[in-house]
Amino acid sequence: MTGVARPEGSAGPVPGGAHPPVPPMPRFFEGHIRSAVGRRRGAVTTDIDSLIRRSGRLEVDDIDFGAFGRHPLDADTLRCLRYMHDVEGHTACYLRDVLATRAHRDPQVTAFLACWCYEEHWHGEALAQVLAAHGEPAGRSRLAASRRRLPRRDAFRPVAFTLASALTPHIVAVHMTWGAVNEWATQAGYGRLAAKARHPVLSELLRRIMRQEGRHIDFYALGARQRLADSATARRLTRFALRRYWAPVGAGVMPESELRFLVAHLFADGEGRAATQRIDRLVGRLPGLEGLHLAEAAVDRLACRPSTQTASPVERSTYQNRQEKEQRHAC
Repeated sequence: MTGVARPEGSAGPVPGGAHPPVPPMPRFFEGHIRSAVGRRRGAVTTDIDSLIRRSGRLEVDDIDFGAFGRHPLDADTLRCLRYMHDVEGHTACYLRDVLATRAHRDPQVTAFLACWCYEEHWHGEALAQVLAAHGEPAGRSRLAASRRRLPRRDAFRPVAFTLASALTPHIVAVHMTWGAVNEWATQAGYGRLAAKARHPVLSELLRRIMRQEGRHIDFYALGARQRLADSATARRLTRFALRRYWAPVGAGVMPESELRFLVAHLFADGEGRAATQRIDRLVGRLPGLEGLHLAEAAVDRLACRPSTQTASPVERSTYQNRQEKEQRHAC
């Protein structure tokens, strides 16, 4: 393959459409989460000027997207990528909600959010290229269709966020913490997908995305830690909001059946459970948030039973077969 170095000893494409020999996953993927609190505690001193200088479009010019034509991804991986593509493309809508709060008064926060939205846009564009290489709809046309399917209540979200911001000065603490949890979960999801797909080109692309997500984690986690440490009210409010309302990234935007599939595929096995436990440990190290177990609870809720309301009989049957085959011990 071009663009990504061949695994040592690989002689080129394998006949019959099989993947080329894949080396063991690099240590980068072993933890799946770039810890902004704990393992990297001493490194989390990122100021906004440094983040802006390092921000930019995801480098993909040397990625061999043609390799997906020669060695296509399996159906489950593509289904997860569709979900991730659509959620990355929804970032501007999340930004709309945050800027409706008093967060827009903080120039440090708004400078970060501008970089964050820009980088997330290019993450979605990179995933679109993977989908397009498989003949899948991707990019703006797919996002336009996705946004047309949003529920009517989505139009009222900016009003709700504005009202919440008017009621409490601590809404930014909630946003920073929520963002940290979502970025930890997103980075873990990319790591799990790379580990399960074991496709060298996809692994390299996701590694680059995860690296940029790590910078987002730095800012969100540091901002959350500082604001939570400064106010007992902020800690109580944030804990209540997370316990009552937090759900995995994409919930409320993507169909529930797709959310359940993604959670089950990536996090319901033993390694996935370990990844959710690491997320929960990171959340628990933030002031006032110990013992929430948000990620594990989400897997219990979403991956260990099919939806009786949104999943079709075929989806429920497929889910049960998958449970019996690879997730029996998790549920």
